[in-house]
Amino acid sequence: MNTPSDSSLGREVRYPDQYDPGLLFAIPRRAARAQIGIDEAALPFAGHDRWHAYELSWLDAGGLPQVAVATFCVPCTSPNLIESKSFKLYLNSLNGKVFADAGQVRACLVHDLSACAGAAVSVDFELPPMVAASAAQSIDQQSLAIDCYGPPQAGYLTADTANVVEEVLTSALLKSNCPVTGQPDWASVDIAYRGPAIDRAGLLRYLVSFRNHAEFHEQCVERIFADIQARCLPEWLSVHARYTRRGGLDINPVRLSAGAPLPAPSRDLRQ
Repeated sequence: MNTPSDSSLGREVRYPDQYDPGLLFAIPRRAARAQIGIDEAALPFAGHDRWHAYELSWLDAGGLPQVAVATFCVPCTSPNLIESKSFKLYLNSLNGKVFADAGQVRACLVHDLSACAGAAVSVDFELPPMVAASAAQSIDQQSLAIDCYGPPQAGYLTADTANVVEEVLTSALLKSNCPVTGQPDWASVDIAYRGPAIDRAGLLRYLVSFRNHAEFHEQCVERIFADIQARCLPEWLSVHARYTRRGGLDINPVRLSAGAPLPAPSRDLRQ
């Protein structure tokens, strides 16, 4: 089986002392997408799940440990997402493996991660820059009375059809929970669009309504995309979430419609 309950999530697991690609655990995207009305055969978005690894190591030909950072991109068109704890365990299984050079490490990572995701995964030994000055407008400094923290309430989302704008809105208040362990997942999210002006109070209430919701990072971002697309009818839309690090990894899903500019890869101060 490939459900979250079959994975290593929520279980005490001894960290591996030898290389083991079998640690990687794939979770099919199809079921979660069907729950929010997304047709796997006709995805309404493009994008990827961009992972940043801060704890990557192996041994060189002489047995000397090598360290690196890396960025992995899993296309959203892949049939599977890669479960995060299994990803961490897999990366740690490289700690005692000997490689001739960094190119061999990269080839190993590309092979194993692509096999798990079911599509080509890119690997680069670098990280994107920290977010500098941004044109995004924060919606967090609003004086609102909020009492709904889940499940997500798409009904909060409205837009003014008489006022067409092109803008990027941002919030640092996105939080959801792991569907297996219940541990909190924290993120900043950028919402870029052109179309009827989205009501900012309603958008903030909507994002806060994820606070006690249990769903994987990638699925939360796809839910946000689908709800805004359906309720606010933008001409184009992108949703880019930057989740905080856990176990040496952070994940940054991006979903965008046709015509939307691809957000530049970046990290924020909490990463």
